[in-house]
Amino acid sequence: MPIAKASHYRYVFLMIEDRIWTAALVIIGDEILSGRTQDKNISQIAIWLNIQGIRLSEVRVVPDVESAIVEAVNALRVRHDYLFTTGGIGPTHDDITVDAIAVALGVPVIVHPRAEQILRDYYETRGGLTEARLRMARVPQGAELIENRVSGAPGIRFDNIFIMAGVPSITAMMLDGLSGKIEGGRPMMSESLGCWVAESEVADLLRRTEQAHDGCQIGSYPFFRAGKVGANFVIRSTDHEQLSKCVVQLTEGLAELGYASEPGGISPTG
Repeated sequence: MPIAKASHYRYVFLMIEDRIWTAALVIIGDEILSGRTQDKNISQIAIWLNIQGIRLSEVRVVPDVESAIVEAVNALRVRHDYLFTTGGIGPTHDDITVDAIAVALGVPVIVHPRAEQILRDYYETRGGLTEARLRMARVPQGAELIENRVSGAPGIRFDNIFIMAGVPSITAMMLDGLSGKIEGGRPMMSESLGCWVAESEVADLLRRTEQAHDGCQIGSYPFFRAGKVGANFVIRSTDHEQLSKCVVQLTEGLAELGYASEPGGISPTG
């Protein structure tokens, strides 16, 4: 019986470990859609999630419009394990993310006592806690706080929703505060190969190689540099052994076709 029980627990553990955890990201802000501001959060959130064993599977950019935020939040929070939002939690009148998410959740907005104290302490020598600054202590009722060591104003967590700042440096600190605190699977690993070849010439090789290695994905990213066509191939897997075998087979397959590959990839810009 003890052996059977241990085997059962190992089976359950493997099922949990092999599960693919996913997240979505909603970027909120008219300034992103207008082009005035270039978003830098997608990359850093995707990288951070990968370390946690979670895949960023979907990204939406929506304006500072309550109905648009509500629709995106309600659609994505049930489709993925986690939903992250960035932007719209500052002190100004057009920072409506908290209000919109509260509407989506069907709960009122309250001033979080701990958030208020954090802001009061932070602004004690910075002009005091004004009414505008107090807006950054507002949360959907029932929410928890996410630490922010940069500007004092905390992020917000409600169930599987993480409401974060739009400023990348502040978002980074909020992510740091969450590291190791949310459940995920095995992180995705990747290796790159660069090759001076048109991807259409090796499309069959890429397909065959990917199919031969269970759990591996091969992405092809073409570029044009100095009058020459090339492509970088990114091989991804959660299994290190499968990843290594796939890289070896792709390298050998390219060589058999007469194309030398460069580990680590080729810079598209020189």
